[in-house]
Amino acid sequence: MSSKNKELSKEEKELHYRKLENAYYSSPNNIFFDPILNITEGWAKVSINILEKHYHFFGAAHGFLNFKALDDASFYSANSLEFERILLTSNLNTYLTKPIKSGEMKANGKVVHRTKNKFLAEALLYDSKNQIIGKGIGSFIKSQKKLSEVEYYKI
Repeated sequence: MSSKNKELSKEEKELHYRKLENAYYSSPNNIFFDPILNITEGWAKVSINILEKHYHFFGAAHGFLNFKALDDASFYSANSLEFERILLTSNLNTYLTKPIKSGEMKANGKVVHRTKNKFLAEALLYDSKNQIIGKGIGSFIKSQKKLSEVEYYKI
């Protein structure tokens, strides 16, 4: 299915989002984080419950968790618009404004610009009180690997 040759139907797009979610859940690193991912066109949300195993020695979630949520949300918002290739994070600038100790962390990502081979997406990170605790802005580029070659990109 080539996005260059035809416009995809709503059903084909929805199937693509579900396949991306399936691939995400199959990732071994997500066993540690137990995230929830929701994808729609140009948008993705990642939710992670903060647990003690995520803490650094100051008793709050380590920044790697913030980075992961921001990267995943912005990455999947971008890959929701790419139907043939896997995207790669080429950079992600993160800005963390306050720590999170408990509750649910949510990152909402959206595509803000795209060219033929590059996507720019941003994500806002929220605590369980819906206060912004961080932001990420990233660039994502098309890889050589086709989505159809990914074992878990299927239903």
